[in-house]
Amino acid sequence: MAKKPIASQFKIQAPGGSATPAPPIGPALGAHGVNPGQFIQQFNERTRPLNGKVVGCIITVYADRSFDFEVKSPPAAVLIKDAAGIEKGSGVPNKEKVGTITQQQLEDIAKEKMKELPSHTLEAAMATIAGTARSMGVTIKGMEEA
Repeated sequence: MAKKPIASQFKIQAPGGSATPAPPIGPALGAHGVNPGQFIQQFNERTRPLNGKVVGCIITVYADRSFDFEVKSPPAAVLIKDAAGIEKGSGVPNKEKVGTITQQQLEDIAKEKMKELPSHTLEAAMATIAGTARSMGVTIKGMEEA
């Protein structure tokens, strides 16, 4: 079977299992020729276990207006906020710390994000996630501040 020609490819972020065709998702889908109702139904079915956690999604639209999508893991910042139990990151992360996570939580987040990070080792992935946490004003227990 020949591959279908790709008309466009784009990314969105939506709450897993509870996305709606309301803005900003619906208009973004419509602009690329995707039926929002059809996409939302399939997306919510596939992401139901994530229960409202924001996830990334890459949507490929073909010339015949059919589409495929790949669900990515939640952004590192969302995972860090959940682990630290905070609503949002700090506006001035170098002065104002808003939360703390443990080394184990850092390792768990790094393992979850590993396949999407350019890191080759778990230690490198942990360093990347630690940098994201630091830029959000979240400290990591057991890691000395440089």
